[in-house]
This record gives sequence, C-alpha cells and structure tokens, in this order.
Amino acid sequence: MTPVRLANIDVVLVPERGWLFLLVLTVLTLAVAAVLLVLIELLVRVIAMRQPWAAVLLRHTRPALRLLLVGVAVWVSVSLAAPESRFSEVIDRVLTVGVIGLFTWLFVEVVDFAFEGSMVRFPIGADATRAARRAHTQLTFLQRLATVTIIVVGVSAALLTFPQMQAIGASLLASAGLAGIVAGLAAQSTLSNVFAGVQIAFSDAIRVDDIVIVEGEWGRIEEITLTYVVIRIWDDRRLVVPSTHFTSKPFENWTRTGSELLGSVELDLDWRVSPAAMRERLSVVLDGTTLWDRRVSVLQVSSATDGFVRVRILVSAADAGSLFDLRNYVREQLVEWVQLESPGAMPRTRVLMVDATSPDDAAPAVDPADQSAKRQLFSGTPEAHQRAEQMLAPSADPDAPSRVGPAAE
Repeated sequence: MTPVRLANIDVVLVPERGWLFLLVLTVLTLAVAAVLLVLIELLVRVIAMRQPWAAVLLRHTRPALRLLLVGVAVWVSVSLAAPESRFSEVIDRVLTVGVIGLFTWLFVEVVDFAFEGSMVRFPIGADATRAARRAHTQLTFLQRLATVTIIVVGVSAALLTFPQMQAIGASLLASAGLAGIVAGLAAQSTLSNVFAGVQIAFSDAIRVDDIVIVEGEWGRIEEITLTYVVIRIWDDRRLVVPSTHFTSKPFENWTRTGSELLGSVELDLDWRVSPAAMRERLSVVLDGTTLWDRRVSVLQVSSATDGFVRVRILVSAADAGSLFDLRNYVREQLVEWVQLESPGAMPRTRVLMVDATSPDDAAPAVDPADQSAKRQLFSGTPEAHQRAEQMLAPSADPDAPSRVGPAAE
C-alpha cells in the first residue's frame, strides 16, 4: 500500500503493485467481463425477438467477443497492478498486441456476417439470373477487399505499439516518394492483378457461376479473388488463372447475356441418305427428350464432297450442360436410326475396276480447229483482255510493255 499523510493521518489511496494485487484485480475484471457478456447476450436475445439476424450475428461473433472481453480484462489488470519489471513490460506488450488482434478478428467476423447476409438475397445456381450473379460477384469481391483492409490496419496498429516500428514509420513517411516508386516496381505484377480483379468485379465481364472457355478448357467460374480466378473444369479439375488474363486476352463467356446455347451434330453419310426421312426422325427424337428447349431444330446438308454427304444438325438447349447431353443423345439416336432403318445411308467407299485396254475408256480425239481452250478469263478474247486491264493496273510508263500482252484480234 502507498500511505499518504493528511493532517497527521495516514490514508491509503492506491495499493502497491504486486502479484497478489494483480491476481485479485484480474479476478475482478474477469467477473466484470463475464457480467458484461451476459448482459450483451440478454440484450441480443431481446432484439432477436423482432430482428432474427441479431441472434445469428451473436452466434457468428461469440468466440471472438468472449476472447476479446477476457483479453481486455487481463490487459487492464496487468496495466494497473503488475509490478514494474522487464517481465511485466513484455507481458503488457504481448497483451496489447493480442487485444488488437482480437479486435481485428471481431471486426472481420462482423463484416463477413454483413456481406453473407447480403449475398443470401442473391443466390446463385442453375436458375440464377444475370443480376443475381453480378451482385454475388461484386459482394464477394468487396468482402475480400474489406477483410484485407481490416487485417492490414490491425497488423499496422499492432506494429506501431513498438517504439522501433514508430521510428521506422517516421523515416518511411520522410522518404515516401522513393519508397512508393520502389514498392510499385517490386509489386507491379501483384498490383496489376489487383486492379484487374477490381475491373473484373465491376465491369460485368465475368461473374461467379458463368460458363467460360479459357486456355481451351470449358468450365464454370467458381471463385473470383483479388488477384486470381478459379475455374472449375467439367471433369472437376480447378484452373487457376491470374486476373490480368481476363483483361488482356480473349476468352469465351457462354452465359454473358443468357444461358441458352446452340450446338451442332455432324454426320458423314452415303449419297443415298434421305434428308427428309432424317428430319422426321430428328423431330421424333427431340420431342421425346426434355433436354431440348424447343427453340431451334434444323437439319441441312452442309457438304457433299469426297464421296460423302455431310449432314449438319443444329439444336438448342437451356444451358451448356443440357446442350452437351442433347448433342450426344441426338447423335446416338440418329446413328441407331441409320443402322436399323436406313442402312443404305451408311458411309461407303466405292472403287470402280476398269480395263485400261477397253476402247470405251480411250481419250477422245482432239479437234485441231477447236480454239475454245484459248478462251480464258483474262486472255484469249477482247473481253478477257479488257477484264485484265481493269483488274491489273498497267504501268505508269507509256513505253513499257503491257502486262497482259496484245489483245486477240
């Protein structure tokens, strides 16, 4: 105890610092923290009767809140009652940094709760609208940005509790221009990815759950972070792409304005195939499946060369997954139809065996008076030479010979 004399009377005002007093004060502050925690939970329960989100917030932040109250109680006790020694200073510094860390954790939990509550209003999935995917993408990006900002501020506040770091901070402020240039050059790639991430989140180029083709891989946007994008490939692999890829290189977005897609099925068949009968079969096949969205159904002969007829079928589906299954289903059904009902349409390679000595295969005689071979597109007739003069610019030198030669008389 510290005695103070007032009019010849000893009055004890503040107990002397000591481990026993520290223990008693710690117990008292922990009791106050426990009472405060009970009062907070009771208040939240009263509010939760009208606002259910309050109870969810308390469950979300209860671990961080409890540890924070305990940390503050111990920190106050050590600051007021710990004996003055080197060991006490170390404990006080550790508790100060710990309290700052717990405050940071609590703020991060509150921010996560706020953003997650907002994202519940914009669910994503197969039936998600374009606006919902855009809002979910932007909220996810802002959540990550806010979390990083809070953590950086917390770490900075913890470091500034050390006198040495305060001196370093002052010197850095004095040379902020040079330090900024050096840091910018050193972190150029990282910063460019961060800025690209901001551009992606707010330019609506891609959104979470979009179907894209990147580096020849087909997949769905699973996650958009500050510096990279995670794409879930169709075979459950993950493709991690830097954010700058989507701002500097072309890519395909199959759900940019909608999920509806067209797909083609091609079959090389024999010349004896009947396109009309095949169209009837295609109509029956499409009417019997829910994969087709009834928008497009076209069968055309797109090529007829090299001894085959190429039949091209266009179909439509509501999304990329349905289109993939629909194309395979149509291909299987038409192959089965060719095998069972139109075997003459199966592709064949024909070889004609002829006798080289047969008079029927001899080349016809050439008439010497026939001048038709001389009539070409750009020579042989006055009209051909005129066409050549129009297509091929003559030389600017009037004495130079003509590029197309003399006109036929």
